[in-house]
Amino acid sequence: MRAVRALSAALLTLGLAAAPAAADASPSPSQDGTAAPTRAGTSFRTAAEIEQGQPATASGSTGDYLYWSFPADTGQRPTVEATVKLPESHASQTWQIDVYDGLRRRQACQYGAQTRTAAADASSVRLACVLRTVRAWSEPWANDPLPGTYYVRLTATGIATADLGLPVGSEVRVDARDIGGSAAVDGSLAEPLVPGLATKPGEEREDAAVPAGLEPEGGWASGRWSDRWVWTAAGGILAALAGVGGYALTRGTGRPSRVPPA
Repeated sequence: MRAVRALSAALLTLGLAAAPAAADASPSPSQDGTAAPTRAGTSFRTAAEIEQGQPATASGSTGDYLYWSFPADTGQRPTVEATVKLPESHASQTWQIDVYDGLRRRQACQYGAQTRTAAADASSVRLACVLRTVRAWSEPWANDPLPGTYYVRLTATGIATADLGLPVGSEVRVDARDIGGSAAVDGSLAEPLVPGLATKPGEEREDAAVPAGLEPEGGWASGRWSDRWVWTAAGGILAALAGVGGYALTRGTGRPSRVPPA
C-alpha cells in the first residue's frame, strides 16, 4: 500500500507539471492591440507582416501577386488559409497559395486545398495549406521547414484575358499547432532562417526595406525547451517506483519464526 500511495503521488505531481505545457501548446493571437494589415506586398521584399492568429485583408486586381510574411518557430505546424472574394462577373478562375521559407524555398503542403478553380458563378474561393512541422535542425541538403520567417504568395494561375485587372478582395490567416516533443530533434540552429526584409508602412521604395521585426510570442525557441524533458523525467520516476514496488512485493515477510537464526 505504501508503494501504491507513492506511485499515486508521483503521477499527480507529473500531471500538474505537464498541465502548463499543454495549456501553452497553441499560440494565441497578439494581444498588444496591433491593427490587422489591410494591404499586401507585391514581392518578397514588400511582403506585409502578419502575426499568427491575426487575419489580414487586402484589395488587389486579378493577375496580381499578393505577399504576406509570418514567423514560425520550432515544433509548430502552420496552417495558412486564404479567402478570395471574386468580382460579380467573371469567367472560370484558378487560384493558388504558395508558402516559402526564409531562404525562399517553396515548402510543400502536407495537406489542404492549395489550388482551387472557381466557377464562373462563384462569389469566392477558399484555399488552405498545412505545412510540415517546423524542425529545430536539418541537414543542409534537405528541404525541411526550419524556424524563421515564412512568406505567403496568393495569385491566380488560370484566368481569362478579359478578367485581367478586375478588382478582388482577399483575406489571409495563419494559425499554428504546437506538436511538442514528438517533433524534437537532437540539434538546433544558432539563429533562425534569414529573417527577411519588410518595407516601412507608406514607403514602397526599394531602399526603404528594413529587416523584418516579426518573431513568435516569447521569442525564438530554437530547440531550447521541449516537453520531451517532462516525459523523460516521468519515465525515470515511474521506472524507479516500479523497482521499489516490485521489491516490496517479492521480498516476503522475513525469516519464519520456526526457523532458528543462523
